[in-house]
Amino acid sequence: MSRAARRRDEPVNVALVGAGPGDPGLMTVRGLALLRRADVIVYDRLVDRRLLDEARPDAIRVFVGKASGHHTRPQQEIHALLVRHAERGRRVLRLKGGDPFVFGRGGEEAEALAAAGIPFEIVPGVSSAVAVPAYAGIPVTHRGTASSFAVVTGHEDETKEESAVDWARLATAVDTLVVLMGTRSLERIARALLDAGRAPGTPVALVRWGTTDAQAIVAGRLDRIATLAAAVRLAPPVVIVIGDVVNLRERLAWFHAPGGDAAAAPLPQRAVSFAMRPS
Repeated sequence: MSRAARRRDEPVNVALVGAGPGDPGLMTVRGLALLRRADVIVYDRLVDRRLLDEARPDAIRVFVGKASGHHTRPQQEIHALLVRHAERGRRVLRLKGGDPFVFGRGGEEAEALAAAGIPFEIVPGVSSAVAVPAYAGIPVTHRGTASSFAVVTGHEDETKEESAVDWARLATAVDTLVVLMGTRSLERIARALLDAGRAPGTPVALVRWGTTDAQAIVAGRLDRIATLAAAVRLAPPVVIVIGDVVNLRERLAWFHAPGGDAAAAPLPQRAVSFAMRPS
C-alpha cells in the first residue's frame, strides 16, 4: 500500500479534482466543497474562470494551462509544485478539465504525490467524452443503434513512425468512437478508419467548446469531414464523435448555444461567460 493511502475520513494535502467539460454547473458537489476551502488552486486552461470565483479570496491561484505546442509549465514542474505546497502544510486543489484520469495526466500527478508520501484524494469529474456529445444531442450508446463506444486520444507525436492507437482494430470493433484532442489529426484519423473498413458514409460530428454558450457543431460524412473542418477552419477544443448515433442529434438536440452549427455560422473564437447553474 502506498504511503499516501488513507482512510476516507482522514485529511488530505492534495485533491486532484475534475472540473468537468466546460459548463461550471457540471462541477461535482465534492469538488466544489474542496475548491471553496483550498489554500492553493493549481488550474488548467479549459477550467471556466467562474469556478475560480468560488475560491476563498486569499487562496493562491496558479495557472498551469497547456495548449497544443505551448505549455506554461513542464509536467514535472507541476508535480514539484503540488508537492512543494503540500509539504508546506497547505491544502492544495489541482483543478483539471473534464476527469483527471481521462487523458488528463492525473495518474502521473497522483504517482508523483504517492512517491513523495503526500496524502491525496481523487475527485472524478464529468468527462467531455460523454458530456459534450450529450450537449450536442448525441447519446454515445442507444438501443438498436450503438451498444459500445470507445474513447481515444487523437493527440500523438506526429514524428512517430506508428500510432500508439490501433485504428485498424477500432474502426469496426465498436459502434461509437469518441476522439479527444484530435482536431489536427482529423484527416489522418479519418483515412485510417476508412482504410480499415469503416463505411465512408459514417456520420461524424465535431463539437467545439462543448457544453458552453460558444458550442458549435460541424457534421458530415467520414470521407468528407476533414475537408469540411478545414473549410470552416475548425480549431480546438473539439470532441469528435463517429458513428450512427450522430444522426440522432437532429431529434435529440436540447442545448441551443449562440454558436449554433459551425458549418452554417462563423465559429466563435472563445467560450463566453455564463451563469453558474444551481447544484
